[in-house]
Amino acid sequence: MNRQSTSDARPPELVHALLDEAAADAAPDAVAVTDGTGRWTYRELAAHSHAVDAWLEERGVGHGDRVLAQLPSTRELVALFYGVSRRGAVLVSLNPGMKDFHLRSVLANAEPRLVVAADAAVDRVAEFSPAPVLGAGEFWRDVSALHEKGARAAAPAEVGAEDIAALVYTSGSTAAPKAVICPHGPMLFASYAIQLELGYRPDDVVFCRFPISWDYGLYKILLAALGRSELVLADGESDLVLLKRIRESGATVVPIVPSLATMICSLAEREPAPEGTSRVRMFTNTGAALPRPTADALRAAFPGAEVVRQFGQTECKRISVLPPEFEDTKRDSVGRPLPGTKVFVLGPDGAELPTGETGEIVVEGPHVMPGYWRAPEITERTFRRHAATGALRLHTGDYGHLDDDGFLYYEGRRDDMFKRKGVRMSTTEIEAATMDIPGVRAAAALPPGEDRDLAVCVVGDVAPHTVLRELARRLEPAKVPGLCRVVDELPLTLHGKHERKQLALLFEGNSR
Repeated sequence: MNRQSTSDARPPELVHALLDEAAADAAPDAVAVTDGTGRWTYRELAAHSHAVDAWLEERGVGHGDRVLAQLPSTRELVALFYGVSRRGAVLVSLNPGMKDFHLRSVLANAEPRLVVAADAAVDRVAEFSPAPVLGAGEFWRDVSALHEKGARAAAPAEVGAEDIAALVYTSGSTAAPKAVICPHGPMLFASYAIQLELGYRPDDVVFCRFPISWDYGLYKILLAALGRSELVLADGESDLVLLKRIRESGATVVPIVPSLATMICSLAEREPAPEGTSRVRMFTNTGAALPRPTADALRAAFPGAEVVRQFGQTECKRISVLPPEFEDTKRDSVGRPLPGTKVFVLGPDGAELPTGETGEIVVEGPHVMPGYWRAPEITERTFRRHAATGALRLHTGDYGHLDDDGFLYYEGRRDDMFKRKGVRMSTTEIEAATMDIPGVRAAAALPPGEDRDLAVCVVGDVAPHTVLRELARRLEPAKVPGLCRVVDELPLTLHGKHERKQLALLFEGNSR
């Protein structure tokens, strides 16, 4: 991949302007987005987004109003995203799997002007929503009618790069979901910087398994537009047909997290493709470290495909990308900072640490978001101005170090780091060592609890005592877990990360 200069021609700084540029540049029949029911070209998507803008105008939605959508990832949701952008409003996209307990919290925090929900959920959500709740069917019937007329908003909104395009709710370590404020400018800068590294192309088919409610899915809309690529939305596809859909869609780019990668490898082992038929040229990983055996299995199942490691947070979208040409020489790195951004490693006193020393990863650049929606205290802790320069910095709560070449090495989150027998360690390094054991397909480590020793939970064809014995060969004594469980599958969050509260239940009653 070619890393270009950020002084090259820049894309628009508004979400909907990016679509308009793509629609103008793309070939007449270039497909923009495909889902389980059909596909739209870039021109068709742009026209539908104008109809959404007109629909929102009819309902009194204006600049800065929040539009909350709890919908599956479909073409209609993509059109809603762009249409909300045209109106100068703010999209709040929530996973359909979000439970009422958290949904109530989000509604109170976001205070949307209106809510669009699945038809079957309208009555339930309306019981506790202060805003009007419309069904997806009604919403799209009205928009389709406007689209047939070629409707556009009577009074187009004035939108600036500093205006908020989306609120992305994350759970993190807080009891209630919190929303990262995502203005147009930072979102477009992050997308452009990622595109400089990944290089999406007009002949690419991007197979997106992730919900648009997660930033990993949301930014695929922007990256596909930058590359003039086709985006295939497959969030609702059954796991059983996942590999078949990747092949049938002609996917060339497949974003993954480790759990999805493991599933793809298992399916490919059972259903190998005829030689020379795979079109996949690139897998991109984020969310958690991708074990090396899994990356190797992907390359074996999809000959010629690159596996690109990425590292980031919603609060700045992406921090670093490891180009494939450094896979061997920087094998433990999560990559180099995005073009136009900076990464620092700071000690407890806030001073910058020398290369090789571990500290908190701090990020600076135009992609750093301004904070959390209506959460001033946590914003103040996480987003801080540098005393000397005044630059806004994201204090990630992640720990790692830089090498002499500026490549970043991730060592764990603040919550994942702990001491045992006087030795500082992280769950990340224990999981990496566990994944090195033959027969282990997935692993999750749990720090010691009040009544539980350091533990590891694995999926694979291996006995617990074998795991512990092999870890004793790979780790220093203090880092070897005292407990191990082998399970059929690891409990995961909606975003494919380890659900550690559920994992802890597997070890209840086990003392030190």
